[in-house]
Amino acid sequence: MKKSESDIVLRPFQTEKSTFLQEKGNQVVFRVAQSANKIEIRKAIEKLFGVKVVAVRTVRCPARWRRVGRNQGLRPSWKKAIVRLREGDKIEFMGGV
Repeated sequence: MKKSESDIVLRPFQTEKSTFLQEKGNQVVFRVAQSANKIEIRKAIEKLFGVKVVAVRTVRCPARWRRVGRNQGLRPSWKKAIVRLREGDKIEFMGGV
């Protein structure tokens, strides 16, 4: 079964570090499907946002135990992609806020 672009790129990942990367290094961070590879991520972002991707780095974040009171559970593992864009290309998430 072929995955669509919205199945590969789940959502932007906004943290202090990702904001710094976006401003200084022309890089954007996304949360992506765990089964997606770098080639699929590159093609999906180029098609969704109409930009040219120079490089893709991926990071697998492990599952973690979390506790609320006496209840203990496991937060699921996930994958993020750090995408470097061509000079001059930009992706805006907040629309000038």
